[in-house]
This record gives sequence, C-alpha cells and structure tokens, in this order.
Amino acid sequence: MFYIAAKELSINEQIKAPQIRLIGSDGSQLGILKTRDALNMAYEKNLDLVEISAQGNPPVCKIMDYGKFKFEKDKKDKESKKKQTVMEVKEIKLTCRIGQHDLDTKLAHAQKFLSAGNKVKMTVVFSGREMNHTDIGLKLLEQVAGLVQDFGTVDKKPNLEGRFMTMFVSPKTK
Repeated sequence: MFYIAAKELSINEQIKAPQIRLIGSDGSQLGILKTRDALNMAYEKNLDLVEISAQGNPPVCKIMDYGKFKFEKDKKDKESKKKQTVMEVKEIKLTCRIGQHDLDTKLAHAQKFLSAGNKVKMTVVFSGREMNHTDIGLKLLEQVAGLVQDFGTVDKKPNLEGRFMTMFVSPKTK
C-alpha cells in the first residue's frame, strides 16, 4: 500500500511530465515509459494513472483505481479521527478565603475532570486588598497540588498574572 502525502494528486491527463516511472497495479516496477504509453496501459485495464511523487526524476506514477483509493483513504481518516481524544482544559476558580468544605467540593470536581482525561486550570482570584497577600493564594495552590497528586501531576507551577494566580494540573498517565 502506498501512502501519499500530497492533498491533491494529478491523475490521467493532468500529468504533464513527458516521461514517468511506472508502477503497476500489483505493485511491480514497469520501468520508465512515455506518459502517453502509461495512460494507454491504464485505460486498457479500466484504471487510472495517478502521480504519486511529482518530485522524482522522472515523476513516479502508479496504475490504480483512484475512486476506490480515495474512498479507502477517507474511510481510514474518519476512523483515525474517531479514535482521537480531545483534551480540554477545565478551569476551577478559588479565592484565598475559601472554606474547607468548599475546597473539598472543588477538589472533587478536579478529580472528576482529571479522571475523564482533561487538564485542570486551578485559578485563585484576588480582589482588592487581597493582592497584598498573594502568599496565601500560593499556599492554597501548594495545598491543592498536594491533595491532587494521587490522580494528577502539576504541569505548571503557580504563577501570578495580574489578579489571578494559576496552576495547571494534568491527569496521571496509566
């Protein structure tokens, strides 16, 4: 099976090179031929002449059923997209005055997000005079990091950006 990197391939009369290196429908090397002769061979078998590598000297072409090839390629691409998992970033906002019960609830949410395979952005929001006591927010995020270490790892240490101190936690790999 040939894997072709180009998005749009030249087929049949779109091939402009005077000579090409031809690969048969069974994968055998047929040598260097004139493009017109290769086209006639493809038409005799009711197949298409497809330019696989335009950069070659001479360009490489293969005799194949282009419609079937394109269908199978699209089908394979669709299957690979189904198997992909998209990792989202979920945000949990805290304040430096948060109570223990509220913190436990937020950590339960974080555990749920991490077990689902998502990253979590823990954010401490400072308002007013709390900006003078960012060390309290840092201690809170360090406490959270210790509590989530069973089901997540800290990607990015806490850092202060304006009124927000953020820390990123990603799920532990199994």
